[in-house]
Amino acid sequence: MASITTLTFFRFSSRKSKLWAFGQMQFAHISIAKSSGLIFYKLMGSGRDIGFSIFPDWEVYALLGVWENEQAAGDFFNHSPIYKKYQKRSFEQWTIFMKPIQTKGLWSGGNPFIPSLELDSNNTLIAVITRATIKPNKLLKFWRFVPTSQRPIERGCAGLIYTKGVGEAPIIQMATFSLWENVESLKNFAYNSLEHREAIKRTQQIDWYKEEMFTRFQPFKTTGTLEGIDLMAPYLKTQFN
Repeated sequence: MASITTLTFFRFSSRKSKLWAFGQMQFAHISIAKSSGLIFYKLMGSGRDIGFSIFPDWEVYALLGVWENEQAAGDFFNHSPIYKKYQKRSFEQWTIFMKPIQTKGLWSGGNPFIPSLELDSNNTLIAVITRATIKPNKLLKFWRFVPTSQRPIERGCAGLIYTKGVGEAPIIQMATFSLWENVESLKNFAYNSLEHREAIKRTQQIDWYKEEMFTRFQPFKTTGTLEGIDLMAPYLKTQFN
């Protein structure tokens, strides 16, 4: 069986639960790392605004996992003591299951996302994770341009279901997750948005990333809710029912 990727968003409401979640950014690693069948993981905070943000969202945290197979992932979500602690303290959890399609770049010096040979040709949904470590001497230039680069998303992108900025470390190590109805919508944003094209141009000219990665996935299942709904459920029903 091929490896799969999961991304879980947790939402915390009370001050006590938010403090607990913040503390787990340091203390949860020992428990998560020893999970059976786990190949790669990242425990991340999130940004307050759409996309990259220097302002933290203390309510939302994320757990990315690459698993040997779907059963290993299921065992973690059903039986792991650390996950049950997150469930108990958060008022909402949403997990998206994905198969890697294509990856460019590195994350922590390697590529954990091996393209799947078991993609469903009837499933048009596309998820994207972009991740970067910004060079310290390029931080000011990078963050000055961020508001401009994110204007297309703030205006509203056709076919964009959801997006959220996440990261391992504030300001320096940033990532975004986005979920799209189809690859055409993603390409329209990537290639027809003047601001996004300018961001690509500046990335090449200024070379502000120490490390970067861009990965496309095929989402195939979700569990739970985020902001009161299962974001992907309506699209899965449309395609497969």
